Amino acid sequence: MNNEPRELESIKPGNSRKRRRLSLKGEFALASMPTLTILTVLALVEVLSRQRLLFASLASSAFLIYLDPQHGTNTVRTLIISQMLAAAIGLFTYLVLGPGYLSAGSAMILTIVLMILLDVVHPPAVATSLSFALKAGNENNLVLFGLAVGIIATLVLLERCALWLLTHYSRD
Repeated sequence: MNNEPRELESIKPGNSRKRRRLSLKGEFALASMPTLTILTVLALVEVLSRQRLLFASLASSAFLIYLDPQHGTNTVRTLIISQMLAAAIGLFTYLVLGPGYLSAGSAMILTIVLMILLDVVHPPAVATSLSFALKAGNENNLVLFGLAVGIIATLVLLERCALWLLTHYSRD
C-alpha cells in the first residue's frame, strides 16, 4: 500500500503524467481569467503604489491556479495563508535586518519552514517573502498586497466554476 500523498505520486521517476487538457478554446477561456485578474491587480497597484515587483509572485499564483485549479497548493486557504505569511515575514525581516541578502535569506527560510509546518505550501509565496524582504517600502504595501491576494483568491473560486462549466458543457 502506498502511503504517499497522491500529489507526490506523479513526481516519482518514470511516473510523470500529463495534465488533462481541455479543448484549445477551453484552455484559452480558462487562461483568460488569470490574465485579466493579474492585469487588474497591476492596474490597482499602479494607481495605489509604485512597488510593482512586490506583486510579481501573484502572477505565478494565478497561473498555477489556471494549471490545476483543484490542486491542494491552489486552494483559497493555502493561497491566502502562504502569501500573507510570506509578505508579513518579508516585511518583518526588512524592518529588523534592513534590505539585503540576510533579510531575504532569513525571510525565505522562515517562509518555507512555516509553510511546511502549517501545511500551506504555495511555491510563489517564497518569491513574495524575498520581494518584501528586499524592498518592502512601508506597511501600506502589506495592506495593498492583502487586497491583491483577495482578488487572486476570488480567481480560485472563478477558475473552479469555469472548469466545472467547461467540463460539464463539453460532455454534450
